Amino acid sequence: MEDQRTPADVARLISKTVDQLKQSHLHTQLQKAAEVEVGRAAIRVSDVKTEVVKGLINSGWERKLRNMVYQHMQKESPTKHHLAPAEHNKEPLTYLRKAQVNWEKRILKSLNSMCTELGVPLARRRPEKEQREVLVKWSELGTDEPDLSAFRPVYAPKDFLDVLVSLKNPNMNTADDANVFAMWGIMQVPLQVKNLQQLRLEYSDLTINQCQTGVEDSAEINMDQFQQDRIKLAKKVLASDHCPLAQEFAKKGIPQGYRAELWQLILGLHFSDEDALYYEHLKAYVLEHDLLVDSLIYKDVKLTATNDDQYFVFEDVLYQVLLPFSRDTSILRCFEQSSATPAKSYIRGRLGDNDFAVMYPPSGVIPFHGFTMYVATLCYLYNDPVSIYFVFRELYTRYFFRLHAISSHPEGIVSLCVLFEKTLQAVEPQLFFHLKQIGCQPLRIAFRWLIRAFAGYLASDQVLSLWDKVLAYDSVEIIAILAAAIFSYRKTNLLQVKNLQAAEAVMVDVTTISVVPLLQMFLFTK
Repeated sequence: MEDQRTPADVARLISKTVDQLKQSHLHTQLQKAAEVEVGRAAIRVSDVKTEVVKGLINSGWERKLRNMVYQHMQKESPTKHHLAPAEHNKEPLTYLRKAQVNWEKRILKSLNSMCTELGVPLARRRPEKEQREVLVKWSELGTDEPDLSAFRPVYAPKDFLDVLVSLKNPNMNTADDANVFAMWGIMQVPLQVKNLQQLRLEYSDLTINQCQTGVEDSAEINMDQFQQDRIKLAKKVLASDHCPLAQEFAKKGIPQGYRAELWQLILGLHFSDEDALYYEHLKAYVLEHDLLVDSLIYKDVKLTATNDDQYFVFEDVLYQVLLPFSRDTSILRCFEQSSATPAKSYIRGRLGDNDFAVMYPPSGVIPFHGFTMYVATLCYLYNDPVSIYFVFRELYTRYFFRLHAISSHPEGIVSLCVLFEKTLQAVEPQLFFHLKQIGCQPLRIAFRWLIRAFAGYLASDQVLSLWDKVLAYDSVEIIAILAAAIFSYRKTNLLQVKNLQAAEAVMVDVTTISVVPLLQMFLFTK
């Protein structure tokens, strides 16, 4: 997307970046490093500034500072208009803002109804005895079997999709705007998305003649030699400690043994003692208070990861990540650039008085059915809950939060749905029309993949390979492209089915899919 920042926008961005730097752990580290340089006996007073800057550059601090500025620039939206009302910056389209507000009311109503029906509070302070019991069981929370039979997910992906397909611009004339959205599909929102030619240009590194990590064989080159060369290059990229370089490297895939470190570099994460301490604070909040969303998390883990052969062994770790996540108020920052608004809870007797309101849960995120799987995939990448926690938090606040909010953002779930339908129609019009004729709208099958970024549907190594591309291109649109590619790949079988049930049976299992070869084939051989 073209950057539309004005000089005033750039000045405000610089000011905001400086303010964030001053509040960061890196600023403290830079100050300490500068003090060390000043303390060198050989420096003359007149040369202090020059020598300190030179010393910081030589010891690698300049690169760390550049990486942080780069990370901040990526997170800032170039389309934000500072003179517009705050709600317009969150979502410029009125009808989508209203739809999101109504959706949030529906979720909150479901949550409150559950409280009333079950006679449980949204939050309660644990007695000291119970706090000690939770602490003792912290590393084996999966052995705790609370009665969750009465609890239900607040909503499932199908519920959300039903809302999305009902969206319609009240000012749009369908006849005039027929070319804007997918005519055979069920999405009625006229959002601009990339066409096939633009996608091919954007993902040119995936062309068939470009070698990729994740492709097991090639008639053109020696793949063993290619993989060895990629490993050597991965080591050099890590040694450079350069975030943009790591992102560019990831476009051709990341060797398995280097993925964890390279993801940290791309995401700007450097695990420290302060991070461990922060996690312990969140853990303490879990011990102190029992929230209704805790039961929702337990229920979701039991319904998804615990029943999955790939992920059931990580049950305890999932609780150790998701329960602290629900208490982390730093996640509220993603609502600054989201159409969504965190739910509020009021102190008893003070309903409607914002002076006595708190975000509920503290993170602002109410989990839906399948939310657990975002975290489950990362358990194959990192060994300890603290590392998994911070990587997941960064992925969520950059990408995943947009997958369950109604907005016109190009990385949002609405745009992904439109992109999926338009791309599949452009590449496989015969298949799309056939499925429509038998009452099977492709999006109703693909949506469960989109909202979970394929977590829990593909084999774990393939999900990680897909997320390599998300990080490399700083975009989730590759998820919609893959969804369309899977339909194209199963075209022969799908053209033979006569009803919805048969089509769903063809698409029910995608665990054998290899992400990179399929993307290459779909984008560049059709």
